Amino acid sequence: MSFRITAEKWKDEAIRLRRHIHQNPELGNQEFETAKLVAQFLTEAGLEVQTGVGGTGVVGLLKGGRDGRTIGIRADMDALPIEEKTGLPYASTREGVMHACGHDVHTAILLGTAAALSEHRDELQGTVKFIFQPAEEVRGGATDLIEAGVLQSPELDAIIALHVWPDLPAGKIGLRKGAMLAAADAFDIRVTGKGGHAAYPHRTVDPVIIAAQIITALQTVVSRNLSPLDSSVISITKLQSNSNAYNVIAGEVQLRGTIRTHNPETREAVPVYMKRLIETIAEGFGGQAIFDYYRGGSPVINDDHVVDVIEHAAESVIGKDSVVYLKEPSMGAEDFGAYLEYVPGAIFRLGTVAEGDARSQLPLHSDSIIFDEQAIVTGISVLGETAIHYLNQSSEDESRIALGVAAGKEERANANG
Repeated sequence: MSFRITAEKWKDEAIRLRRHIHQNPELGNQEFETAKLVAQFLTEAGLEVQTGVGGTGVVGLLKGGRDGRTIGIRADMDALPIEEKTGLPYASTREGVMHACGHDVHTAILLGTAAALSEHRDELQGTVKFIFQPAEEVRGGATDLIEAGVLQSPELDAIIALHVWPDLPAGKIGLRKGAMLAAADAFDIRVTGKGGHAAYPHRTVDPVIIAAQIITALQTVVSRNLSPLDSSVISITKLQSNSNAYNVIAGEVQLRGTIRTHNPETREAVPVYMKRLIETIAEGFGGQAIFDYYRGGSPVINDDHVVDVIEHAAESVIGKDSVVYLKEPSMGAEDFGAYLEYVPGAIFRLGTVAEGDARSQLPLHSDSIIFDEQAIVTGISVLGETAIHYLNQSSEDESRIALGVAAGKEERANANG
Protein backbone atom coordinates (compact mmCIF):
# COMPACT_ATOMS: atom_id res chain seq x y z
CA MET A 1 0.00 0.00 0.00
CA SER A 2 1.33 3.42 -0.95
CA PHE A 3 2.31 5.57 2.01
CA ARG A 4 0.37 8.37 0.31
CA ILE A 5 -2.88 6.64 1.30
CA THR A 6 -1.84 6.65 4.96
CA ALA A 7 -0.75 10.28 4.68
CA GLU A 8 -4.18 11.23 3.31
CA LYS A 9 -5.81 9.71 6.41
CA TRP A 10 -3.96 12.23 8.60
CA LYS A 11 -4.57 15.27 6.40
CA ASP A 12 -7.49 16.78 8.33
CA GLU A 13 -5.85 16.24 11.71
CA ALA A 14 -2.58 17.75 10.51
CA ILE A 15 -4.43 20.81 9.18
CA ARG A 16 -6.29 21.16 12.50
CA LEU A 17 -2.98 21.03 14.39
CA ARG A 18 -1.39 23.51 12.02
CA ARG A 19 -4.19 26.03 12.49
CA HIS A 20 -4.04 25.69 16.27
CA ILE A 21 -0.28 26.28 16.26
CA HIS A 22 -0.73 29.19 13.84
CA GLN A 23 -3.26 30.84 16.15
CA ASN A 24 -0.95 30.41 19.13
CA PRO A 25 2.56 31.24 17.88
CA GLU A 26 5.55 31.34 20.22
CA LEU A 27 8.95 32.93 19.77
CA GLY A 28 12.23 31.06 19.91
CA ASN A 29 12.99 29.31 23.22
CA GLN A 30 9.45 30.14 24.37
CA GLU A 31 7.64 27.29 22.58
CA PHE A 32 6.17 25.90 25.81
CA GLU A 33 2.59 25.32 24.64
CA THR A 34 3.70 24.06 21.23
CA ALA A 35 6.11 21.60 22.86
CA LYS A 36 3.36 20.38 25.19
CA LEU A 37 1.01 19.81 22.25
CA VAL A 38 3.74 17.97 20.32
CA ALA A 39 4.67 15.73 23.26
CA GLN A 40 1.04 14.82 23.95
CA PHE A 41 0.36 13.96 20.30
CA LEU A 42 3.49 11.81 19.98
CA THR A 43 2.70 9.98 23.21
CA GLU A 44 -0.83 9.20 22.01
CA ALA A 45 0.67 7.94 18.74
CA GLY A 46 2.66 5.39 20.72
CA LEU A 47 6.13 6.91 20.45
CA GLU A 48 8.80 7.18 23.13
CA VAL A 49 8.90 10.88 23.98
CA GLN A 50 11.59 13.07 25.52
CA THR A 51 10.82 16.68 26.45
CA GLY A 52 12.95 19.63 27.51
CA VAL A 53 15.66 18.74 25.00
CA GLY A 54 17.98 21.70 24.56
CA GLY A 55 15.35 23.89 26.24
CA THR A 56 11.91 23.46 24.71
CA GLY A 57 12.82 20.74 22.19
CA VAL A 58 10.85 17.51 21.90
CA VAL A 59 12.10 14.20 20.50
CA GLY A 60 9.92 11.23 19.56
CA LEU A 61 11.33 7.78 18.88
CA LEU A 62 9.59 5.23 16.66
CA LYS A 63 11.23 1.81 16.68
CA GLY A 64 10.51 -0.46 13.74
CA GLY A 65 9.76 -4.15 13.73
CA ARG A 66 13.39 -5.00 12.97
CA ASP A 67 16.73 -3.53 14.01
CA GLY A 68 18.60 -1.33 11.58
CA ARG A 69 19.70 2.21 10.92
CA THR A 70 18.27 5.39 12.42
CA ILE A 71 17.01 8.36 10.42
CA GLY A 72 16.16 11.71 11.97
CA ILE A 73 13.44 14.03 10.67
CA ARG A 74 13.53 17.57 11.96
CA ALA A 75 10.94 20.36 12.14
CA ASP A 76 11.34 23.82 13.67
CA MET A 77 8.61 25.21 15.95
CA ASP A 78 9.28 28.93 16.55
CA ALA A 79 7.48 31.96 15.17
CA LEU A 80 8.64 35.50 14.32
CA PRO A 81 8.10 38.90 15.99
CA ILE A 82 5.73 40.08 13.25
CA GLU A 83 2.18 41.45 13.47
CA GLU A 84 0.00 39.24 11.26
CA LYS A 85 -2.10 40.87 8.52
CA THR A 86 -3.46 37.87 6.64
CA GLY A 87 -7.04 38.20 7.83
CA LEU A 88 -7.32 34.41 8.07
CA PRO A 89 -9.99 33.03 10.43
CA TYR A 90 -7.18 31.22 12.28
CA ALA A 91 -4.78 34.20 12.31
CA SER A 92 -2.46 34.72 15.25
CA THR A 93 -4.17 35.67 18.49
CA ARG A 94 -0.89 36.95 19.96
CA GLU A 95 0.01 40.55 19.31
CA GLY A 96 3.23 41.01 17.39
CA VAL A 97 3.92 37.28 16.88
CA MET A 98 3.26 35.31 13.68
CA HIS A 99 4.22 32.09 11.93
CA ALA A 100 5.43 33.95 8.84
CA CYS A 101 8.08 31.38 7.91
CA GLY A 102 5.86 28.31 7.94
CA HIS A 103 7.22 26.57 11.02
CA ASP A 104 3.64 25.82 12.03
CA VAL A 105 3.32 23.91 8.75
CA HIS A 106 6.61 22.10 9.40
CA THR A 107 5.52 21.03 12.88
CA ALA A 108 2.10 19.82 11.73
CA ILE A 109 3.64 17.88 8.85
CA LEU A 110 6.11 16.14 11.14
CA LEU A 111 3.33 15.26 13.60
CA GLY A 112 1.32 13.82 10.73
CA THR A 113 4.38 11.91 9.52
CA ALA A 114 4.93 10.44 12.99
CA ALA A 115 1.31 9.29 13.21
CA ALA A 116 1.31 7.86 9.70
CA LEU A 117 4.63 6.04 10.12
CA SER A 118 3.47 4.57 13.42
CA GLU A 119 0.90 2.62 11.38
CA HIS A 120 3.80 1.14 9.39
CA ARG A 121 6.18 0.51 12.29
CA ASP A 122 6.22 -3.27 11.78
CA GLU A 123 7.50 -2.72 8.24
CA LEU A 124 10.43 -0.56 9.32
CA GLN A 125 13.93 -1.98 9.58
CA GLY A 126 15.33 0.56 12.01
CA THR A 127 14.28 3.63 13.94
CA VAL A 128 12.86 7.05 13.11
CA LYS A 129 13.74 9.94 15.42
CA PHE A 130 11.36 12.89 15.16
CA ILE A 131 13.12 16.10 16.20
CA PHE A 132 11.02 19.18 17.06
CA GLN A 133 13.49 22.02 17.35
CA PRO A 134 13.09 25.40 19.06
CA ALA A 135 14.72 28.71 18.15
CA GLU A 136 15.61 28.34 14.48
CA GLU A 137 14.84 31.99 13.80
CA VAL A 138 16.94 33.37 16.64
CA ARG A 139 19.75 30.88 15.94
CA GLY A 140 21.21 28.43 18.39
CA GLY A 141 18.31 25.98 18.43
CA ALA A 142 20.05 23.31 16.39
CA THR A 143 23.29 23.73 18.33
CA ASP A 144 21.44 23.44 21.65
CA LEU A 145 19.85 20.17 20.56
CA ILE A 146 23.15 18.78 19.30
CA GLU A 147 24.83 19.65 22.59
CA ALA A 148 21.92 17.96 24.39
CA GLY A 149 22.74 14.72 22.53
CA VAL A 150 19.96 14.62 19.93
CA LEU A 151 22.29 12.94 17.43
CA GLN A 152 22.95 10.06 19.83
CA SER A 153 20.94 7.38 21.69
CA PRO A 154 20.40 6.05 19.09
CA GLU A 155 23.03 7.58 16.84
CA LEU A 156 21.66 9.06 13.64
CA ASP A 157 22.79 7.65 10.30
CA ALA A 158 21.03 10.37 8.33
CA ILE A 159 18.75 13.36 8.85
CA ILE A 160 16.18 15.06 6.60
CA ALA A 161 13.92 18.10 6.75
CA LEU A 162 11.72 20.27 4.57
CA HIS A 163 10.97 23.97 4.31
CA VAL A 164 7.93 25.67 2.78
CA TRP A 165 8.71 27.59 -0.38
CA PRO A 166 6.55 30.30 -2.02
CA ASP A 167 8.18 29.84 -5.43
CA LEU A 168 6.78 26.35 -6.10
CA PRO A 169 3.14 25.27 -6.50
CA ALA A 170 1.61 23.16 -3.75
CA GLY A 171 2.07 19.50 -4.59
CA LYS A 172 5.64 19.91 -5.83
CA ILE A 173 8.99 19.70 -4.06
CA GLY A 174 12.38 21.19 -4.92
CA LEU A 175 15.63 19.25 -4.59
CA ARG A 176 19.27 20.16 -4.92
CA LYS A 177 22.54 18.35 -4.29
CA GLY A 178 25.45 20.15 -2.64
CA ALA A 179 25.05 23.77 -1.58
CA MET A 180 21.41 24.49 -0.75
CA LEU A 181 21.49 27.43 1.69
CA ALA A 182 24.13 29.89 2.80
CA ALA A 183 26.13 30.43 5.95
CA ALA A 184 24.75 33.47 7.78
CA ASP A 185 27.37 35.54 9.56
CA ALA A 186 26.94 39.02 11.02
CA PHE A 187 29.04 42.09 11.76
CA ASP A 188 29.10 45.42 13.56
CA ILE A 189 31.20 48.42 12.52
CA ARG A 190 31.76 51.38 14.84
CA VAL A 191 33.16 54.44 13.07
CA THR A 192 34.46 57.27 15.25
CA GLY A 193 35.54 60.73 14.15
CA LYS A 194 35.33 64.22 15.59
CA GLY A 195 31.88 65.74 15.92
CA GLY A 196 31.00 69.40 15.66
CA HIS A 197 28.80 72.09 14.15
CA ALA A 198 27.37 71.17 10.76
CA ALA A 199 28.11 74.70 9.51
CA TYR A 200 31.86 74.10 10.02
CA PRO A 201 32.55 70.61 8.61
CA HIS A 202 36.23 71.45 8.07
CA ARG A 203 36.67 71.46 11.85
CA THR A 204 35.32 67.93 12.18
CA VAL A 205 36.19 64.40 11.13
CA ASP A 206 32.80 63.36 9.80
CA PRO A 207 32.06 59.68 10.55
CA VAL A 208 28.98 59.79 8.32
CA ILE A 209 31.19 60.45 5.30
CA ILE A 210 33.55 57.68 6.41
CA ALA A 211 30.63 55.28 6.87
CA ALA A 212 29.29 56.14 3.41
CA GLN A 213 32.65 55.37 1.84
CA ILE A 214 32.84 52.08 3.74
CA ILE A 215 29.36 51.03 2.60
CA THR A 216 30.23 51.65 -1.05
CA ALA A 217 33.67 50.07 -0.81
CA LEU A 218 32.45 46.89 0.87
CA GLN A 219 30.66 45.90 -2.32
CA THR A 220 34.04 45.60 -4.02
CA VAL A 221 34.87 42.67 -1.74
CA VAL A 222 32.32 40.62 -3.66
CA SER A 223 32.93 42.20 -7.09
CA ARG A 224 36.76 42.41 -6.99
CA ASN A 225 38.24 40.22 -4.25
CA LEU A 226 36.18 37.11 -4.95
CA SER A 227 35.77 35.00 -8.05
CA PRO A 228 32.74 36.02 -10.13
CA LEU A 229 31.75 32.33 -10.04
CA ASP A 230 31.60 32.34 -6.24
CA SER A 231 28.29 33.64 -4.86
CA SER A 232 28.48 35.89 -1.81
CA VAL A 233 26.45 38.72 -0.31
CA ILE A 234 27.43 41.58 2.00
CA SER A 235 24.42 43.64 3.09
CA ILE A 236 24.38 46.66 5.40
CA THR A 237 21.13 46.52 7.39
CA LYS A 238 21.67 49.34 9.89
CA LEU A 239 23.17 52.85 9.73
CA GLN A 240 22.82 55.07 12.80
CA SER A 241 24.70 58.04 14.20
CA ASN A 242 24.74 59.36 17.75
CA SER A 243 23.27 62.70 16.67
CA ASN A 244 19.57 63.58 16.29
CA ALA A 245 20.02 67.24 15.41
CA TYR A 246 19.95 68.79 11.93
CA ASN A 247 22.91 71.03 12.66
CA VAL A 248 25.25 68.62 14.45
CA ILE A 249 27.84 66.37 12.82
CA ALA A 250 27.95 63.18 14.84
CA GLY A 251 31.03 61.87 16.54
CA GLU A 252 30.15 58.22 15.96
CA VAL A 253 28.29 56.06 13.45
CA GLN A 254 27.27 52.44 13.84
CA LEU A 255 26.80 50.01 10.98
CA ARG A 256 25.42 46.50 11.08
CA GLY A 257 24.91 43.80 8.49
CA THR A 258 25.07 40.23 7.29
CA ILE A 259 27.45 38.12 5.19
CA ARG A 260 26.15 35.17 3.18
CA THR A 261 28.46 32.55 1.64
CA HIS A 262 28.34 28.93 0.47
CA ASN A 263 32.03 28.13 0.09
CA PRO A 264 33.90 27.52 3.40
CA GLU A 265 37.11 29.10 2.04
CA THR A 266 35.20 32.19 0.93
CA ARG A 267 33.55 32.36 4.33
CA GLU A 268 36.97 32.61 5.97
CA ALA A 269 38.32 35.14 3.46
CA VAL A 270 35.47 37.69 3.38
CA PRO A 271 35.86 39.13 6.92
CA VAL A 272 39.63 39.46 6.36
CA TYR A 273 39.06 41.56 3.25
CA MET A 274 36.38 43.57 5.02
CA LYS A 275 38.50 44.39 8.07
CA ARG A 276 41.40 45.62 5.98
CA LEU A 277 39.17 47.81 3.83
CA ILE A 278 37.20 49.27 6.74
CA GLU A 279 40.23 50.21 8.82
CA THR A 280 42.14 51.65 5.86
CA ILE A 281 39.26 53.89 4.77
CA ALA A 282 38.65 55.20 8.28
CA GLU A 283 42.33 55.94 8.79
CA GLY A 284 42.53 57.70 5.42
CA PHE A 285 39.82 60.14 6.52
CA GLY A 286 41.41 60.74 9.92
CA GLY A 287 38.97 58.59 11.87
CA GLN A 288 38.90 55.11 13.36
CA ALA A 289 36.78 52.02 12.77
CA ILE A 290 36.29 48.88 14.84
CA PHE A 291 35.05 45.78 13.00
CA ASP A 292 33.41 42.98 15.00
CA TYR A 293 32.56 39.76 13.16
CA TYR A 294 30.16 37.10 14.45
CA ARG A 295 30.18 33.61 13.01
CA GLY A 296 26.62 32.36 12.55
CA GLY A 297 24.92 29.30 11.13
CA SER A 298 26.74 26.91 8.83
CA PRO A 299 25.85 26.56 5.15
CA VAL A 300 23.43 23.77 4.29
CA ILE A 301 25.29 21.29 2.08
CA ASN A 302 22.99 18.45 1.04
CA ASP A 303 24.36 14.93 0.83
CA ASP A 304 24.09 13.48 -2.69
CA HIS A 305 22.93 10.02 -1.64
CA VAL A 306 20.27 11.32 0.75
CA VAL A 307 18.94 13.57 -2.02
CA ASP A 308 18.78 10.51 -4.29
CA VAL A 309 16.71 8.67 -1.67
CA ILE A 310 14.35 11.63 -1.27
CA GLU A 311 13.93 11.88 -5.04
CA HIS A 312 13.26 8.16 -5.44
CA ALA A 313 10.76 8.18 -2.56
CA ALA A 314 9.04 11.35 -3.78
CA GLU A 315 8.58 10.02 -7.29
CA SER A 316 6.79 6.98 -5.86
CA VAL A 317 4.26 9.01 -3.84
CA ILE A 318 3.79 12.28 -5.76
CA GLY A 319 5.07 11.41 -9.26
CA LYS A 320 8.10 12.40 -11.31
CA ASP A 321 6.46 15.57 -12.62
CA SER A 322 6.12 16.88 -9.08
CA VAL A 323 9.86 16.66 -8.35
CA VAL A 324 11.80 19.76 -9.43
CA TYR A 325 15.57 20.15 -9.40
CA LEU A 326 16.61 23.63 -8.27
CA LYS A 327 19.30 25.18 -10.46
CA GLU A 328 20.73 27.53 -7.87
CA PRO A 329 21.30 27.53 -4.11
CA SER A 330 19.67 30.19 -1.97
CA MET A 331 21.38 32.96 -0.01
CA GLY A 332 18.82 32.38 2.71
CA ALA A 333 20.00 30.61 5.85
CA GLU A 334 18.79 27.68 7.95
CA ASP A 335 20.42 26.25 11.06
CA PHE A 336 19.75 22.75 9.71
CA GLY A 337 23.32 23.03 8.44
CA ALA A 338 24.57 22.45 12.00
CA TYR A 339 23.28 18.86 11.91
CA LEU A 340 24.93 18.26 8.54
CA GLU A 341 28.35 18.94 10.05
CA TYR A 342 27.94 15.63 11.90
CA VAL A 343 25.43 13.55 9.93
CA PRO A 344 24.75 13.17 6.20
CA GLY A 345 21.39 14.59 5.30
CA ALA A 346 19.35 16.94 3.13
CA ILE A 347 16.61 19.51 3.25
CA PHE A 348 14.12 20.02 0.42
CA ARG A 349 11.72 22.75 -0.62
CA LEU A 350 8.00 22.16 -0.20
CA GLY A 351 5.88 24.11 -2.66
CA THR A 352 3.08 26.08 -0.96
CA VAL A 353 1.76 28.37 -3.71
CA ALA A 354 -2.04 28.34 -3.95
CA GLU A 355 -3.31 28.80 -7.49
CA GLY A 356 -4.89 32.23 -7.93
CA ASP A 357 -3.84 33.62 -4.54
CA ALA A 358 -0.98 36.12 -4.80
CA ARG A 359 -0.54 36.13 -1.03
CA SER A 360 0.95 32.63 -1.24
CA GLN A 361 3.72 34.02 -3.46
CA LEU A 362 4.81 36.69 -1.03
CA PRO A 363 8.33 36.22 0.38
CA LEU A 364 8.87 34.32 3.60
CA HIS A 365 8.63 36.55 6.70
CA SER A 366 5.93 38.69 5.07
CA ASP A 367 3.13 39.75 7.43
CA SER A 368 0.52 38.74 4.83
CA ILE A 369 1.92 35.46 3.49
CA ILE A 370 -0.29 32.38 3.43
CA PHE A 371 0.60 28.74 2.74
CA ASP A 372 -1.58 26.35 0.75
CA GLU A 373 -2.52 23.63 3.22
CA GLN A 374 -2.78 21.09 0.39
CA ALA A 375 1.01 20.94 0.64
CA ILE A 376 0.72 19.24 4.03
CA VAL A 377 -0.15 15.85 2.54
CA THR A 378 2.75 16.21 0.09
CA GLY A 379 5.10 16.88 2.99
CA ILE A 380 3.87 13.94 5.06
CA SER A 381 4.03 11.63 2.04
CA VAL A 382 7.58 12.53 1.03
CA LEU A 383 9.05 12.56 4.54
CA GLY A 384 7.41 9.26 5.48
CA GLU A 385 8.23 7.46 2.25
CA THR A 386 11.83 8.71 2.43
CA ALA A 387 12.18 7.26 5.94
CA ILE A 388 10.81 3.93 4.75
CA HIS A 389 13.09 3.87 1.70
CA TYR A 390 16.17 4.82 3.69
CA LEU A 391 15.66 2.30 6.49
CA ASN A 392 14.58 -0.62 4.34
CA GLN A 393 16.97 -0.30 1.42
CA SER A 394 19.75 -2.83 0.92
CA SER A 395 23.08 -2.09 -0.76
CA GLU A 396 21.53 -3.38 -4.00
CA ASP A 397 18.59 -1.00 -3.51
CA GLU A 398 21.02 1.89 -3.05
CA SER A 399 22.68 1.04 -6.36
CA ARG A 400 19.32 0.83 -8.11
CA ILE A 401 18.26 4.18 -6.65
CA ALA A 402 21.47 5.83 -7.89
CA LEU A 403 21.04 4.32 -11.37
CA GLY A 404 17.38 5.26 -11.51
CA VAL A 405 18.06 8.84 -10.47
CA ALA A 406 20.85 9.13 -13.04
CA ALA A 407 18.55 7.78 -15.75
CA GLY A 408 15.87 10.26 -14.75
CA LYS A 409 18.30 13.15 -15.01
CA GLU A 410 19.37 12.01 -18.48
CA GLU A 411 15.72 11.72 -19.51
CA ARG A 412 14.98 15.25 -18.30
CA ALA A 413 18.09 16.62 -20.00
CA ASN A 414 17.06 15.04 -23.33
CA ALA A 415 13.53 16.39 -22.94
CA ASN A 416 14.93 19.89 -22.39
CA GLY A 417 16.99 19.65 -25.55
